[in-house]
Amino acid sequence: MSTTKTKTIRVQAVSFLNARPLYHSLIDPQHAPRHADGTLMFEVVEALPADCAAALTAGDCDLALVPVASYVDHPEWEVVPGIGIGCRGAVETVIVCAERPIEDVEIIYLDGASRSSALLLRLLLHERGLAPALERVEHGRGEALVRASGGSAAALIIGDAAFGLRDRFEHTWDLGAKWFEATGLPMVFAFWAARPGVLGPEHVQALQRARDRSLGKYAEAIAKQYRDELLARRDPTSTEPVLPETRYADYLRKTIRYGLETQQREGLVEYLSRCRLAGLIEIPGLHPEDQVHVSFVGAGAPQQLVAARARRSAPLDLNAILARAAAGERIDLAEGLFLYEYAPLMRLGEAADQRRTALHDDGNVTYIIDRNVNYTNFCVTRCKFCNFYVPPTDKTGRGYVLSREQLAQKFRETEQLGGIQILLQGGLNPELGLSYYEDLFRWTKANFSLKLHALSPTEIIHIAQIEELPIIEVLRRLQTAGMDSLPGGGAEILDDEIRNRISPFKNSTEEWLEVMRAAHALGMRSSATMVFGFQETPEHILMHMDRLRSLQDETGGFTAFIAWPFQAAGTRLKLRDDTSAFRYLRVQALARLYLDNIANIQVSWPTLGPEIGEIALRFGANDFGSVMIEENVVSTAGAHFMMTAQEIEKHIRLAGFVPRRRTMEYGLLEPVR
Repeated sequence: MSTTKTKTIRVQAVSFLNARPLYHSLIDPQHAPRHADGTLMFEVVEALPADCAAALTAGDCDLALVPVASYVDHPEWEVVPGIGIGCRGAVETVIVCAERPIEDVEIIYLDGASRSSALLLRLLLHERGLAPALERVEHGRGEALVRASGGSAAALIIGDAAFGLRDRFEHTWDLGAKWFEATGLPMVFAFWAARPGVLGPEHVQALQRARDRSLGKYAEAIAKQYRDELLARRDPTSTEPVLPETRYADYLRKTIRYGLETQQREGLVEYLSRCRLAGLIEIPGLHPEDQVHVSFVGAGAPQQLVAARARRSAPLDLNAILARAAAGERIDLAEGLFLYEYAPLMRLGEAADQRRTALHDDGNVTYIIDRNVNYTNFCVTRCKFCNFYVPPTDKTGRGYVLSREQLAQKFRETEQLGGIQILLQGGLNPELGLSYYEDLFRWTKANFSLKLHALSPTEIIHIAQIEELPIIEVLRRLQTAGMDSLPGGGAEILDDEIRNRISPFKNSTEEWLEVMRAAHALGMRSSATMVFGFQETPEHILMHMDRLRSLQDETGGFTAFIAWPFQAAGTRLKLRDDTSAFRYLRVQALARLYLDNIANIQVSWPTLGPEIGEIALRFGANDFGSVMIEENVVSTAGAHFMMTAQEIEKHIRLAGFVPRRRTMEYGLLEPVR
């Protein structure tokens, strides 16, 4: 291990109460993380938020708990994944106070210790059409200035000084509550940021464990210590209240949110995007059409990839690998990479076809009749590769949530056309909670005979975070309400290096896999997908497949794998990669050989056309996918192929196979007479 990774990391941490759970264990002699040689992993100094950012900027520390707004000026900083300081609703310690309505004040004094809170206030004022004078003052001076103003001033007060302000002033704005009212999303005020290359996986894990230990065991102890310190330094003439330690503990456990998961990242991108749109921030080097990008600390190359790279340095036998794969023997990661990079396309296709024939020797090619219903296009994630979504704040009228009447019409038509299933997916709409889906699923099952292949892992994660419920509980309730299986949407490329570039505020690789793991544990089956064409490397492609194969070894819950190329027309993410039919056939053939435990490979005719679908049946695929009575996502990005059941059967026969209709779980249906 390099000296960069083993040295003691210099840390500056915010001195406010809400930050203490993030570093309490780092300074506790009993629990402070250490390297194998016994040296401390972290050396912590306390400071105000703005001073932490200044120290990191100056190189006076390696890691700091910084205001989110300071990151705008330093996109080179690496953010520690999974940890933040934020809220979902009232925050209690980011307060604007005044002695008359805040809309009427002439000046607002801004707490000089903060940048994120001040920027949030500027945004809220801008969106309300308010323009009072703004003046930064030293931390701790705001309340006295308001008292002395005769009602003409307000003050933004942050941190511990804000406790009890709502009781001391008639007029207050809790900025966490104001943000939530405007967006329905969490607010993230601060996170750990580090100089590039300083932190390794062991540091990230130690920081995450320190957060979890403090919140799990020591919230009350932290609250008591804080209260004792207040009493010890309290001015006897002070009228400011000291709250009970249980109140401080509740603040840490219930008010402040210490995650930086999917929904927090959604709130983060909404905050920065709105500030940018309002002209309040400018990000150097970022094109006006590009989305704000956050660089997270990498977890390093997975162990199996490190081993594969080492094996690739030795000669490998192409013929032997192809023969073993075609016979159904498992090939390892190094061999998969070798085939992707060096196997001639036709040789790769021939081996995939042999394997397909061995698995499916009945001459059948299956397909399903279903309808892809996108029940809402409101979405907070803002993925750069999607032009289907509409932000929840959109006022153009383009956004929608389908009514029961509209859904009933689509469902009845599906049944009339011989459909047996609804593929139900939509945007991440903050207005739709778990009860919406439960009611919708019960209504569907009560009125129609259709199966519900519903909600991608991304949507499940979004619902779970809205409801603050475990993933497994959300899935259990949806299953009880009528959900039959899960589509594999939202996978794109299961590698966080790519995901952080194309959709940095969407769920991570591990979050996607965990939803699938939980669904399979409940007996639900799912599909698995891949979208390529994001300038990914062969390693990214193979690691995606390897993660799916490993989970399938564990659960056996995937019924099929589907890959397709990125469709770029009209999206903010420009196409800079090979999305040709030749690359598609290479990826699909490799999937048949590498995913030895997933029985079914589905062609992607909606993106490349039915003729390529016919060819793909000779490159390892045994399924022609769905009639897809309706499709709204890839079609908005330039793919417009649509077919009837009769047309699909014609193409299957032209390829030399017998068409058979199926269920989602690949049970064969009786032929239509």
